[in-house]
Amino acid sequence: MTDTLIDPATVSAPTYSVTQERKIVTAIPGPISAALHKRRRAVVSDGVSSMLPVYIKKANGAIVVDVDGNQFIDLGAGIGVTTIGHTEASVVAAAVEQSQDFIHTLFTVTPYEEYVRVAELLAEHTPGDFAKKSVLINSGAEAVENGVKIARKYTGRRAVAVLDHAYHGRTVLTMAMNYKAMPYATGYGPLASDVYHAPSSYPYHDGLTGAEAATRTIAYLDKVIGASDLACLVVEPIQGEGGFMVPADGYLPALQEWCTANGVVMIADEIQSGMARTGKYFASEHFGWIPDLVLSAKGIAGGFPLAAVTGRAEIMDASQPGGLGGTFGGNPVSCAAAIAVFEAIEANNLLGEAARIGKSLTAGLTALKNKYDIIGEIRGHGAMMAIELVQPGTGDTTKAPNAAAVSAISTYAGQNGVLLLTAGTYGNVLRFLPSLALSDALIVDALSVIDDAMAAHAAALTAPTH
Repeated sequence: MTDTLIDPATVSAPTYSVTQERKIVTAIPGPISAALHKRRRAVVSDGVSSMLPVYIKKANGAIVVDVDGNQFIDLGAGIGVTTIGHTEASVVAAAVEQSQDFIHTLFTVTPYEEYVRVAELLAEHTPGDFAKKSVLINSGAEAVENGVKIARKYTGRRAVAVLDHAYHGRTVLTMAMNYKAMPYATGYGPLASDVYHAPSSYPYHDGLTGAEAATRTIAYLDKVIGASDLACLVVEPIQGEGGFMVPADGYLPALQEWCTANGVVMIADEIQSGMARTGKYFASEHFGWIPDLVLSAKGIAGGFPLAAVTGRAEIMDASQPGGLGGTFGGNPVSCAAAIAVFEAIEANNLLGEAARIGKSLTAGLTALKNKYDIIGEIRGHGAMMAIELVQPGTGDTTKAPNAAAVSAISTYAGQNGVLLLTAGTYGNVLRFLPSLALSDALIVDALSVIDDAMAAHAAALTAPTH
């Protein structure tokens, strides 16, 4: 028996070829997907839903291929996970190599360098030039839970504040932190206590400056909770499930200033917006915000499960030995993949690629906005863009939500080879969360499908009824 079962050099590129093009060869879903879906319905909980019942066989770059041979332009990246692209060669090679050395020991029993290196990279790339430490865990919701736990330990306080339109997960604590109850919390009560929802900055609807919105948020924190009882304020710099709301300039730094003055830990939930997605390593950088703690997950390991809480060393060290960790947290294979992701961001100028995608999407979406008055606002940064759809003619007045248009357009797109995510408190946002491997040619093609979808929806509204 040889020491190496597989030569990592042989997996320096995917073992299959996926052309970077959209191609539909069957009805959607195709017959093999339909058969798999029937099997799935017999054994998978109905609580686990799927946006489009096509079953994926392989993927590379910005394209996913289903079991029937249909190729889809992926504008969702597994909800922001495969940021550097599906089956990115260096990530695959790093994971294969590490899996042959060892797959698991548990860092809290016998540690390993890969965990330490990920923590070093997070300390280097998260905002702020102060000493930082990390704990590695498995998922975004687990990162949120640990961030809250650490803040409570450090401050000795109980209360947790979040913002309106927030989304933080599906665990017992995090579903109480979400703004929207359905489907995340409905019927699962009682919910965790001492969680408070403060008004946020939503410029398209509230018209407030950053300073004005911060004054409103701080008034709530002061009067409804009281700073002396508040352990932490958890904020997504760009709100994800809520609809990619971008706060007004100055809003986040003003909240941080208040938190610092009052001994409150301010936590950036960068689970969806971090790891180069917006053209910065972390979206907080766009707003001049240096949070106390940063939560990472999704894109950090190129598709392998990994998450982290990173922050000021004195806050992270407040926990007693054994108070943090978990069986699979910081798995060595996931850590090896994460190291490869950080290296790929630098080697392939992925911050620049995110900016390119943002520029191309903005130009294309602006052209659509000029054509269809249901597009109320285009917003976002880099490869984290969204359009909010409103009822015709209300974009500058009531801005009435148009969830029906979102549903029709996303369905049409899926049927024609474009995977498009929906979002928004009122279900009226289309979000663009592609991998940074998405080419300008694929952007043009995807937007042409969305153009056709909007035209079809408009025609359906004006078609005579019988």
